[in-house]
Parts: sequence; C-alpha cells; structure tokens
Amino acid sequence: MQWLKILHVSCVILSFSGFFLRGIWMLFNSVLLTNRWVKIAPHIIDSVLLLSALSMVYIQHISILQHDWLLAKIVALVGYIALGMIALKLGKTKKIRVIAWVSGLLVFLYIVSIALSKSVEGFFYWL
Repeated sequence: MQWLKILHVSCVILSFSGFFLRGIWMLFNSVLLTNRWVKIAPHIIDSVLLLSALSMVYIQHISILQHDWLLAKIVALVGYIALGMIALKLGKTKKIRVIAWVSGLLVFLYIVSIALSKSVEGFFYWL
C-alpha cells in the first residue's frame, strides 16, 4: 500500500508541475506546447494518478458517499479538468486562458489541501 501512495503523490507532483509549465508556455506563446510528448505525457500521468487513487479507495474499502472530503475532491477534480481545458485549449482570449490557468492552479492546491486535511474545508481547515 505504501508504494501505491508514493506512486500517487509522485503523479500529483508531476501533474501539477506539468500544468504549471504548460501554463507558463501558454503565457509566452511557446512552440514547446506543440511537441508531441507535451500532449501525451499529461494524459499518461493523470491516468496513473486516477488509477492509483481508485486503487487506494478500493483497497481501503472507502465509500465515497460516506466521506464528504472524498466527494469534494472528486467535484473539485472535475472543475480542475474543465479549467485546464479552458486554459490550454478552449479559451478564446489570452485573458480567459490566464484566468482559467490561475484558477486551475488554485483548485489543484485546494484538492491537495483536502487530501492532507481530510476535510472539505481544505486549506481553510488550518485557519
């Protein structure tokens, strides 16, 4: 189980780093965003991230409906995915893309804070 958590946390770090870097490249209209590996790697990393999360839920016999913090993570994840799509693909203007990117980074940090606090309040839990 420990190796699964290490895999999951490693994918969290890689996913955040990749989204942050792609956002920086988007800001500067970098041609690096068009590289094939830049388009493929995030899907692989995020798939492993999701599979490791589902595996941990299954192994620990956790019910999503019994843990509001876990449901909050899932809802926030859907929001993060939508913001990421707007930031890196669907945003019509640079301003919309930047707002979506910064919002996506904040939602990502909220998801991590939920995981650490095991509370829907996330980083507000410690205030």
